[in-house]
Amino acid sequence: MDIVLRNNLILITTGFDTLNAKWMTNFLNHHARGMLFLPKAVLVFRNETLREIREEFLHELSAFHARTHDFSHEFFLRSMLRYGAQPIKIELDKLEEPEKVKVNLYAYDRDTVLISLSVPNMWVLNYLRSQLEVYVERGTDQSLVIDVSDYKAKARLERALNKRHILHYQIQYTYDNHFMSKLYSDFASFSFGNLCKDEEEDETVQFYTVLECPVGASQDALKKSYKKLTKVYHPDKIFNEKPHMIQHYTQKFQLLQEAYTALRIVS
Repeated sequence: MDIVLRNNLILITTGFDTLNAKWMTNFLNHHARGMLFLPKAVLVFRNETLREIREEFLHELSAFHARTHDFSHEFFLRSMLRYGAQPIKIELDKLEEPEKVKVNLYAYDRDTVLISLSVPNMWVLNYLRSQLEVYVERGTDQSLVIDVSDYKAKARLERALNKRHILHYQIQYTYDNHFMSKLYSDFASFSFGNLCKDEEEDETVQFYTVLECPVGASQDALKKSYKKLTKVYHPDKIFNEKPHMIQHYTQKFQLLQEAYTALRIVS
């Protein structure tokens, strides 16, 4: 293990065994909401309500580091405590062979999704919690139930699922043939022709919803959201050749084009 005290963070470089030590996992589990997952590291931000847990962790860290390098840790501990307000970055010293973790997705209906792991894995679950915390209805050490009743929640879920590597874990998502049709059943009736049959006011609201913007958003906001979403749903981004996935991406991309074109005209 190596520890470097920088002006803007505490950098810890260590192996995966230490990362799974009880005192380390206890600290990280308490900070699940305030962690940022990087390609081979986690960045833990300060949480004032968890000050005592953070200080206890720094004591454990200093003692472990001292035992490893055979020196007294009191002076080093005082130095680390002076950096108590800085983020802590915990980085793997080497990339190991990726370990596959299977995660199943199940849609009860268009508003509720169950995410369940084949076997418990705190790292993958903490990542999902950190991305979806505001939408989690309930959960265990192996599953989460997510409220995706609005389009922002669905978009957040999709962004979270786009990330497939957590530390040295490779996530494999599985779902049945009804998952996409249930989750996006509200898109089934969406087409430019059908939208034209609605009242103009309702039509405009639906266009704003498709672009994930509040009603009355500025042209700059509409343009920014349109560009961001079309990058995600462009047909070139389709790597899954299953028909329902191709249909979903194509339909969403077409909706984005229709909505943006309509709102530019309206505005």
